Amino acid sequence: MPHYPEYLYPWQSSKPVPPVPPQPVPAHPGMPGHHSDLRQLRSAYRRLRRVATLTALGYFTLFLILSGYAPDLMGSELPGGLNTGLLLGLCQLPVTLVAITVYEKSARRRVDPLSENLRNQASRGAAR
Repeated sequence: MPHYPEYLYPWQSSKPVPPVPPQPVPAHPGMPGHHSDLRQLRSAYRRLRRVATLTALGYFTLFLILSGYAPDLMGSELPGGLNTGLLLGLCQLPVTLVAITVYEKSARRRVDPLSENLRNQASRGAAR
């Protein structure tokens, strides 16, 4: 039986190639999720939700507090036969509509560009 070096088996013709250790995935700035774009998107969306919620619910809460703790103010007569409570109650709808409008405009100005940028990066990364 012929003598083979210890790294060769009889059926091998050359030295085996050592396995390549797995390379760590670099934190590439072009890949979504590896940089601050997701954090910016989350914080912009969080800020947007807070502003819209505090606008609509804050006005309603103010109306409820005034109704409960300032009945004289809410019952005071205004010119035209309305009282203050009824006028503030009727203003709830326009305040809610303003909150919706502010939410939509802020989303288009701040949140949508960030999400579009991330969407484009993800589609470029998927095409590779």
